Amino acid sequence: MKKILPGLYTFTGLLVGRVYAIEDVDGLTLVDASVSFAPSKIVKQIAELGYKPEDIKRILITHAHPDHIGGLRELQAQTGAQVFVSGGERAVVEDEAPIPGPDPEKQPFIFKLLRSPAMTFKPTPVARVLHDGDVIEEVMGGLHVVATPGHAPGHIAFWQPEKRVLFCGDVMMALRRNRLQLPFRMVTVDMDQAKQSIKRVANLNVRVLCLGHGKPIGRDTASLIKAFAGKVSA
Repeated sequence: MKKILPGLYTFTGLLVGRVYAIEDVDGLTLVDASVSFAPSKIVKQIAELGYKPEDIKRILITHAHPDHIGGLRELQAQTGAQVFVSGGERAVVEDEAPIPGPDPEKQPFIFKLLRSPAMTFKPTPVARVLHDGDVIEEVMGGLHVVATPGHAPGHIAFWQPEKRVLFCGDVMMALRRNRLQLPFRMVTVDMDQAKQSIKRVANLNVRVLCLGHGKPIGRDTASLIKAFAGKVSA
């Protein structure tokens, strides 16, 4: 694990789909769950911090894509953690609904050829359905839910205003350090809506950006996001 701030860590070696751990009064809260083989690595790394699997109390999901919920069912079973997810993503997590994809008629021809069959996951029970503006009081001194649809219909981000920390899921990515980019088009349901979500989070004055793909950014962060938002909306 790597420490980002006091009480905030990110896991290492998960290959794809970054997961974050927040130390709370009652134990740990995770943001996202990575892929199917991630749970064993997550449990091993929290042990290095002195925690047991049952110390993971909550798992917050930004959106229900395989690199964010692939490990969720196993991780929840091992830990007994409560799963928090938006109303727009609940059916994929709990009811085995297929993951929504972009309209193939609006995709470039090559993406139509590469389009995967509809994917479903075995159900994981949801403890709390989240909505825009909700505050998760027990996490990080109050973690605010910010609706950020586009990449997925029910995509949400988590914002801690005092610490100015944003867990943004796949609102944007940084596969090359500090170089923000749009989420991948072929797995983004509505790119125009995704760009609007980037503009929304650009107004938050973020100090630490915790991405779903890419290393966390903690330097000149607000200006980087604002510049990127201006670029994609131009």
